[in-house]
Amino acid sequence: MQIYLAGGAVRDLLLGNTIIDRDYLVTGVTQKEFEQKHPSAQLVGRAFPIYLIDKQEFSFPRGESINEELLSRDLTVNSLLLDENGDLYCHPKALEDLKSKTLRPASQQSFIDDPLRVFRAARFAARFPDFSIHPSLIDTMRQVAKAELLDSVFADRIGQETVKALSAPRPGNYLRLLTQSNCLAPWFEEFLAAETIPAGPPAYHDTNVIEHTCRIMDKLAGNPLAAWMGLCHDLGKTLTPTPDLPKHHGHDYAGVTMAKNLAKRLRLSNVYVAGGAIASKWHMIGGQYTQLRPGTRVDLLMALHLSDTFNAFFSLVKANQGTDYSEIAKRDLQTILATTLPPEWQNRGRESGIRLRELRAGKINRKPK
Repeated sequence: MQIYLAGGAVRDLLLGNTIIDRDYLVTGVTQKEFEQKHPSAQLVGRAFPIYLIDKQEFSFPRGESINEELLSRDLTVNSLLLDENGDLYCHPKALEDLKSKTLRPASQQSFIDDPLRVFRAARFAARFPDFSIHPSLIDTMRQVAKAELLDSVFADRIGQETVKALSAPRPGNYLRLLTQSNCLAPWFEEFLAAETIPAGPPAYHDTNVIEHTCRIMDKLAGNPLAAWMGLCHDLGKTLTPTPDLPKHHGHDYAGVTMAKNLAKRLRLSNVYVAGGAIASKWHMIGGQYTQLRPGTRVDLLMALHLSDTFNAFFSLVKANQGTDYSEIAKRDLQTILATTLPPEWQNRGRESGIRLRELRAGKINRKPK
């Protein structure tokens, strides 16, 4: 049995980066023999044999030789194997592309065999913003989309790649590359026309909806939930009737259902479902926080508190509007949560809720300083 350190771990080793995950390739042994040697191994691969041992992946070759295995991987810069003796095996273009910082497909066939790699490639564009995109990668991704192979990818796997991209240094590149390669449908179909729609009047916006969205996501790098909220905040603009452009009246409420549907389609967790919807519904109002009526502030802050999106939301507001209201809002929230109903108003159903809102609104200043 031969075990190779594989893919990203070898790439990061060569680049001098910290190795985050270690994946391995196993050769010279059958699956049954591997299972007998490692009884705790958990088979998780759906299309190809992949085992988990202590959260580390051990995969079996997709090709009949090492060279075929390297060509079957996603990108050339990940087509690397390091054996137990320290010998390096790599795709013919791997070292060249590492040196020139280029993202190129290991082969077109590897993307056809595993269309999830379209989203992995977009995620790597977000993770390595200083790498250039080779024309063959865009062409390969377009071919996969044209063949309608993206429809068959498991939703939860796309959701996982998306969240990883949202955690990357330039999350907007994820959406940029999917747009450039015609890979938005069917999973991000809400953005299909976004590249042709102005983000707003020229006095406030100098680009289209998709690029504005990507810029906001980039400003929120390092905070995946906030970056997701940035992705969702202007979804409603894609529904604006053409005669109304470049204005987008009512786009905030128009995007709420779209944001929920997108998160659910990707099988994202509940905080992302709620976060996207809140970003769409409240981002315009949140940008005028100090001008809001006390009751509106109570409604906004309680929605953020109950959904655990407070910090991410005000990061979005700052990225989108340029003003940081988080400290003011935090003081208001503390005041609100400290305000409770007196005993005589409790247990009256809806009437209790109305009274509590009134009490809380009365406790916060109309125009915070």
